[in-house]
Amino acid sequence: MSIRVAIFDDNQDIRDNICQLLRTAPSIAVAGVFSDARSCVDDVRDCDAGIVLLDIEMPEVNGIEAIRLLKNELPHVQILVQTAFEDDDRVFDSICAGASGYILKDDLDTRLTDAIQELQTGGSPMSPSIARRVLNLLQKSAIQKPEPSNDNYNLTAREKEVLTCVVNGMSYKMIASELSISYETVRSHVKKIYEKLRVASLTEAVALAINQRLV
Repeated sequence: MSIRVAIFDDNQDIRDNICQLLRTAPSIAVAGVFSDARSCVDDVRDCDAGIVLLDIEMPEVNGIEAIRLLKNELPHVQILVQTAFEDDDRVFDSICAGASGYILKDDLDTRLTDAIQELQTGGSPMSPSIARRVLNLLQKSAIQKPEPSNDNYNLTAREKEVLTCVVNGMSYKMIASELSISYETVRSHVKKIYEKLRVASLTEAVALAINQRLV
């Protein structure tokens, strides 16, 4: 079954470029294309999309507000933010509102299809520079640095290697290349890491790994 994606962006050229990129991926179907998010909930429901690719800067209803609306009404829908902006407020507002991934428009040509596939399989894809900003902000926001945990969560050596790569902002595809393992093996390791750390998202896993000095 194809991954059904709804696209929201007020720039016609960008919408056309995204559609062209997605049509090269056999496993992805463009379910709907929209120039604004005024009726985003109805639009996503009507086109039966499981993933929403959403621009932050849109007229009338901006991306942050649209994320909140969608997650409130359609909590099962996964949202991938795509934007030209890297500033901290937009990054964290998007994540706090319910976005599951964050990709820069400069990275669309090289990372978009992989990011959508990662999102579909439970990942939280981010452009490397965004992942690094998230980590830096998490580190700076810590009131006090805890002592290393005595609990290693029974992570295997390979799982620790994968977790280190995740903390460094690497995508599943990049991890597979770095560790000379398959994409599906990376997915399997990440799933086991989530279970052992008792977390439900990449952000939680990264935060726990940093705070407990697991890597």
